[in-house]
Amino acid sequence: MTRLLVDTMLGTLAKWLRAAGFDTAYMPHARDDRLLQIAESEGRILLTRDRGLATRAPPGKSLHVPAADLDGQLRFVIEKLRLEMDAPLSRCLVCNAPLETLPKEKARGMVPEGVLEKQSEFWRCPRCDKAYWPGSHHSAMQAKLQAFFGRSSE
Repeated sequence: MTRLLVDTMLGTLAKWLRAAGFDTAYMPHARDDRLLQIAESEGRILLTRDRGLATRAPPGKSLHVPAADLDGQLRFVIEKLRLEMDAPLSRCLVCNAPLETLPKEKARGMVPEGVLEKQSEFWRCPRCDKAYWPGSHHSAMQAKLQAFFGRSSE
C-alpha cells in the first residue's frame, strides 16, 4: 500500500488523499529535515510543492507537485504515482486514522439529533473521536472521488 507524507503547502490535498483511502500523514509545522526523516523511517513518499525539498529525498521517495490548484494536484499525484482507490472514505480526514464502525446507539451525543434520526450508518475515528455519517457532504466527496479515479467510490 502506498503511504504518503504531505508538507505544509499541500494540506487540502492531504485531506482528499485521505478521503480516497490513502494513508497520508500531514505535518504542517515540521521542518524539511524532519519531513525527510519521517518519510524515510515510515516508508512514505513525500509530496511537496518545494522543488528543492523534493530533490533532497532519495530517488523515488518524493514527488514535486507543481500544480497550485487542488484538481491539478490530485490529477498529477494520481497519474504520477499510479494510485488506485480501493478503500474510499475509510480514514479520518482530520488525523488519518482508519475509521471504525460506530453503532447507532453509541452515536447519540456524537452527532446532531436530526442526523441520528435520519441516518443508520456511522463511523468514528478511534484517535480523535470525530464521527462521520453518509450525509450530503459524504455524497459530494464520493462524486468528486469518482470523477478523479474514474469509478464508483462505494
